[in-house]
Amino acid sequence: MIIEHLSCGSLCPHGRRWLSGADAGHEPAELCCHCLLIHGPDGLILVDTGFGRADLRASSTRLGRSFTAIARPRLDESLCAIAQIEARGFRAADVRHILLTHLDLDHAGGLSDFPQATVHVHQAEHQAAMHPHLRERARYRACQWQHPVRWQVHAGEGESWMGLHGIKALPGSGDDILLIPLPGHTRGHCGIAVRSPAGWLLHAGDAYFHHGEMLDPPRYPAAIEVVESLLNVDRRQRRLNRDRLRALAQRRQADVRVFCAHDPQELKLLQAAGQV
Repeated sequence: MIIEHLSCGSLCPHGRRWLSGADAGHEPAELCCHCLLIHGPDGLILVDTGFGRADLRASSTRLGRSFTAIARPRLDESLCAIAQIEARGFRAADVRHILLTHLDLDHAGGLSDFPQATVHVHQAEHQAAMHPHLRERARYRACQWQHPVRWQVHAGEGESWMGLHGIKALPGSGDDILLIPLPGHTRGHCGIAVRSPAGWLLHAGDAYFHHGEMLDPPRYPAAIEVVESLLNVDRRQRRLNRDRLRALAQRRQADVRVFCAHDPQELKLLQAAGQV
């Protein structure tokens, strides 16, 4: 099984100094949309999708004017997962499964580029996106799943995985790909654990935003906590899961690599390590 680390979108909000560190200057930040492309025995598997082509062609409609103005996504279609997959000689139909950490607009936008894929998501997240509370409506964009989606909704917490709970995601994959419930950022937010030849990878989605949150003691810009608190639906649960991930990252450095969705430093380090 080959696993590639892709950035399927770029966010350029103002405030690089506050989001990246005190010595980062006054330029806009540049945050990635870290996705995984897994070459499985029966086809391709995506973990998160970033933005889709339709999002970038009609950003104010698909993503919303407020998000576009604040997050300032780079409107570069070459970053879309479908463009990167086609550049590797594959077709959209070759993507058999998509596993989502959650259904926020910068994680699920590419669903419309892969209409034949089975989309795996936690039951609580699917419920939140289909029937959002008032505060949740801005983060979910129903236009991103207006096409007939082959949903595979997963319930429960599953069995123990390194002190966390794991739900078997794909039929026939055994324990090699698991959904790891990490609610807090959204109601049904999950990490995705993938067993690679070099050990476990845990895509933690938006359970944290900055690599310094995984250090012991943690060291990260104060604005990160502000942003996370503004976006989470359950601050206590989000912080609890972040602490659990930090303990996992510190205790299991030899056999599990924890990374989040938007930290460009983590992405560069994993890309530099090459395919696994």
